[in-house]
Amino acid sequence: MSIEVKVPQLPESVADATLVAWHKKPGEAVAREENLVDLETDKVVLEVPAPSNGTLIEIKAEAGAVVTSGDLLAILEAGEAPAAKSQQAASPDAAPGQSNKSSAHKLSPSVRRLVEEHDIDSGAIAGSGKDGRITKSDVMAFLRAQEPAADKGEAAPAARPASEPVAAGPRTEERVPMTRLRARIAERLVQAQQTAALLTTFNEVDLTEVKALRARYKESFEKAHGVRLGFMSFFVKASVEALRRFPVVNASVEGDDIIYRNYQDIGIAVSTERGLLVPILRNAEAMSFAGIEGTINDFAAKARDGNIGIDDLTGGTFTITNGGIFGSLISTPIVNPPQTAILGMHAIQDRPVAIDGEVVIRPMMYLALTYDHRIIDGKGAVQFLVSIKQSLEDPARLMLQV
Repeated sequence: MSIEVKVPQLPESVADATLVAWHKKPGEAVAREENLVDLETDKVVLEVPAPSNGTLIEIKAEAGAVVTSGDLLAILEAGEAPAAKSQQAASPDAAPGQSNKSSAHKLSPSVRRLVEEHDIDSGAIAGSGKDGRITKSDVMAFLRAQEPAADKGEAAPAARPASEPVAAGPRTEERVPMTRLRARIAERLVQAQQTAALLTTFNEVDLTEVKALRARYKESFEKAHGVRLGFMSFFVKASVEALRRFPVVNASVEGDDIIYRNYQDIGIAVSTERGLLVPILRNAEAMSFAGIEGTINDFAAKARDGNIGIDDLTGGTFTITNGGIFGSLISTPIVNPPQTAILGMHAIQDRPVAIDGEVVIRPMMYLALTYDHRIIDGKGAVQFLVSIKQSLEDPARLMLQV
């Protein structure tokens, strides 16, 4: 019986997708739920699994094609499960994280492409991800381990005399198309600059009390909740309290209307190899410190493995981005439309500050709030940022909501 393999229903916010790569060729046997093809949208890479055991008969859309919901991708002839699959299956007592090429469909799209590009047997790689999944970092570590080293008997290259000029190599250029995600990021950033009246206000925060709390409770917190107490939960909680006081910062503009919300869905910007992703903490106002830290950890793992879903990235009323993890001291983040504000965190530095007439060394961070001046005035923006500063410098405020 012939079965049509079609593009799955795409979310309303996603109009189409680009076919990235096929993982099977016509005539090859496939197993039910084995990934056949990767589709890249503006936000994530989607896998299209085989609906049945059988043989791939014909491919109807080639790599690079733009497809929409319901488009025909391939024809599958239903049949018995391929014998090779059961013969090559990993043994029941295999070490966690081990697999083989026949189980490659369990890899994320980005990891699978890396494995296939280097013709690696994934069964030789120990996975460090959730449930033993293989991550990109696992593959890169495996590749580095295979590189020949000088201590394995290889002759080291002769030293070049200091006076000998180094010959310039050939000058080359390479033109590559933007990925859909990168193109979408570019489009949204330009849209933000062209449609909103963006201004940025700055302040600095003394993180002495936050660092002291983390040091005092980090072990008991992790023991109680199974997750480490990081800085981000404090910033999310401080933002929630500030958004409660200044609801216009949590609003958005639609035409001549301002949309106010009684909930706070906070986006946490995450840098990945594919570009910037902003997964959403839904109803952050109702989340505990442990809930925030655990959810952020889950997002980071999913983004690293290439498994983050469209639902994880859709919506959001306010965004926090942390350039400090890359060493940024100060910046002006760009608002993510249709939101009206974004908070920028930066590197923590021990700096001299004057307190009660004395110069002391404190862990300081510059904060930046970029906001849409169409609906947020300067006074409100400054007071919002001061509210965050006050909450972080006296964390008891976050518990008492004062």
